[in-house]
Amino acid sequence: MVGGGGGIDPPGAGKEYPGKLTAKVFVACAVAGCGGLIFGYDIGISGGVTSMPSFLKQFFPSVYKKEELDVGSTNQYCKFNSETLTMFTSSLYLAALVASLVASHITKLCGRRMSMLLGGSLFCLGAVLNAAAHNVLMLILGRIFLGIGIGFTNQSVPIYLSELAPYKYRGSLNMIFQFTITIGILFANLLNYFFAKIEGGWGWRLSLGFAVVPALIFIIGSFFLPETPNSLIQRGRLEEAKERLLAIRGIPNVDEEFNDLVAASDASAKIKDPWWNLMKRKYRPQVTFAILIPFFQQLTGMNVIMFYAPVLFKTIGFGNNASLMSAVISGLVNCLSTLVSIATVDRVGRRKLFLQGGAQMFICQIVITIAIALKFGTSGNPGVLPKGYAIGLVVFICIYVAGFAWSWGPLGWLVPSEIFPLEIRSAAQSINVSVNMIFTFFIAQIFLQMLCSFKYGLFIFFACFVVVMNVFIYFFLPETKGIPIEEMAGIWREHWYWKRFVPAEEDPPTKGDIEMRKE
Repeated sequence: MVGGGGGIDPPGAGKEYPGKLTAKVFVACAVAGCGGLIFGYDIGISGGVTSMPSFLKQFFPSVYKKEELDVGSTNQYCKFNSETLTMFTSSLYLAALVASLVASHITKLCGRRMSMLLGGSLFCLGAVLNAAAHNVLMLILGRIFLGIGIGFTNQSVPIYLSELAPYKYRGSLNMIFQFTITIGILFANLLNYFFAKIEGGWGWRLSLGFAVVPALIFIIGSFFLPETPNSLIQRGRLEEAKERLLAIRGIPNVDEEFNDLVAASDASAKIKDPWWNLMKRKYRPQVTFAILIPFFQQLTGMNVIMFYAPVLFKTIGFGNNASLMSAVISGLVNCLSTLVSIATVDRVGRRKLFLQGGAQMFICQIVITIAIALKFGTSGNPGVLPKGYAIGLVVFICIYVAGFAWSWGPLGWLVPSEIFPLEIRSAAQSINVSVNMIFTFFIAQIFLQMLCSFKYGLFIFFACFVVVMNVFIYFFLPETKGIPIEEMAGIWREHWYWKRFVPAEEDPPTKGDIEMRKE
């Protein structure tokens, strides 16, 4: 029984499907997970590019003037405050929001793989436009295509990973997506560091243009991916689906799992409008988490660090190259810490990682706030920042990043993708991505203005949300580790709060029903 916060063991869903973690599944999940590369590369590249003087001088001259010409008189908190500059960063996420809603239909009707291919291709087009940009309009148009690509991949990849993976390894394999996001961020930070040193000031074009590399890796890999059995069954290709399930599970008999997948597909087929179906009372738990987990994920403040890491480090007293190197260091911590989550999520569980990571982030945000307040005050003019002081700030930022990287980062994609029944899975994942993109846009758009207005208090703003989200997880999230994806409904029926919304289990289809479906 899952209690109000004390009982964290998963309820017995009643079934344990046989199957191994085969090489085919691992390779397929690794390739599909590369969809995170393009998202991570964009997160990492935009902040570094917007701190390059040559880029600012060409596209955002007002910011360049404050940054380069008014060094002594400009409040450090406000020197990057520009609505046009933030629109360059955040326009991508509005496009991703709209694209994720469209992607849900393509993912359901044409398969997960098709959405992934479309996403990679559109991202590639956006990268080319950005690299060739000569005005702000061209930059933002390129960002829109990048956003459409990210909307498609973020909608389809987590579903693909959760459906393909054996339930005992679903957590670790799904987190490949988040791991490749961190690799993309690190790769982008490294490139920014080296390209910023190119004489002539055109290194920003290489930074933006190199986004085609992760996109091509993802596109080429997606061509060779197998479709998931769930998707094949959903589109009426039952014999092919069973053959695929036998191949990926590596055992001679998958009848029990296959029959349950068919039953889930039959239930899905009865739903004429999955979007309207989301409003049903029995799906209240899943929809709640599809909205609140990405909402809280963005309000941890992590994307502020990742988007604007070079800008942020520059603001707190680092020079151009030092700020870029500090971003590389935090990116490396982010990448390595995600491996901790991959190694522990299917043993420790989702809840413990959520709660521990949240506590770690809260403590670091308080320390960072105090450190910046003591040195910068409200004037934002710290003079010369002592080296030891700067290093201390970077250390606590890295500890904060590590806490996010093994908790709210990967779990923010894993948990929503594994809790939805098939009949609403594609639509609900679009809700998850849409909320994520809405608040990513919101934070990206207002961060520099908030930094100018709140000053060091901005970290307190995010710390308050970290407290709220930890309380929410403690009381309302049941443990989902070790439960087959098609058996997930049982956790809500046994939860102290959600059981009031979820009806008793319906009778499963008979063997004769399944045979008739095959015919």
